[in-house]
Amino acid sequence: MKIIVDAFGGDHAPLEVLKGCSMAQQEYGVSCVLCGDEDKIRKCAQENSISIEGMEILHAPNVIPVEEDPTTLLKEYADSSMAVGLKTLKEGKGDAFVSAGSTGALVVGASLIVKRMKGVRRVGLATVIPNANGFYLLMDAGANAECRPEMLAQFGVMGSVYLKQLKGVQNPRVGLINIGAEETKGLELQLETYQLLQKAPVNFVGNVEARGLPLGECDVAVADGFTGNVVLKLTEGMGKFFSTELKQMFMSGFKTKMGALLVKSGLDDFKKKMDYKEHGGAPLLGASCPVIKAHGSSDARAFKNAIRQAKEYVENDVITQMQTSLSALKEQTNE
Repeated sequence: MKIIVDAFGGDHAPLEVLKGCSMAQQEYGVSCVLCGDEDKIRKCAQENSISIEGMEILHAPNVIPVEEDPTTLLKEYADSSMAVGLKTLKEGKGDAFVSAGSTGALVVGASLIVKRMKGVRRVGLATVIPNANGFYLLMDAGANAECRPEMLAQFGVMGSVYLKQLKGVQNPRVGLINIGAEETKGLELQLETYQLLQKAPVNFVGNVEARGLPLGECDVAVADGFTGNVVLKLTEGMGKFFSTELKQMFMSGFKTKMGALLVKSGLDDFKKKMDYKEHGGAPLLGASCPVIKAHGSSDARAFKNAIRQAKEYVENDVITQMQTSLSALKEQTNE
């Protein structure tokens, strides 16, 4: 299996990308195709004693800055590592694509270069977030600030299939993020989406308030990208806040330091549960081929896990399963 990787996407590229690819090839038996400046890739590998044996390199001299207009990926940055990787995926010369580069540019590229699945209105960013039951999938986490009801219904269906096929969650509970649990709550978007999700081929459990997300009230949390991104960033901030507070509390004196030793294993488990690097990245659900958005600050372990995630995406034939469920959604909501 060939996994195409943007070698210059992310804060720590290309060093951490190359290290992650080398680890993934050894552990998962995949072949990595690196997109980026070939001379810089080979120099980085040599200087850091990283084996890139068996890796194909596609020369792409440019990199699209994260602050650049995402649409420039198609013209001004057509020779960038991200654009070249997406074109290679579209041409069928690889099975999946992983990048830690600009989210906006990746959404544009997945939509206009790789193309969307048949009938899909918009690709959505699906992010795994820890909660009391283990985790839930937030969809959309920021790809589409404005959405229509039919888009949110598709997000619920695609998120449900993803959790079932890749995470082994049987009959995932799909909830609609809203300001109240009652069916009559929300704006027109939420009211209309509620009706569509009731008819959709998913286990719809109704509206879910934000406080219910960390408590495990649903497995797939559906929202427009604006709302979803606010939830995501607030969750990240609270995670850092709790981590800092716990560290200060346990390190404040001799007794608390001794207490920290007694609960170290539990703290380590909690830290691992909250670590985004364990999950790899966020898939762009709705793209016609597997596209994974890795975190911008990903290190080698995060890249390795993003590649594992891409491998599992392909092996479990998630896109075919999504297409089947989306067809069922169309039939049931048009009745």
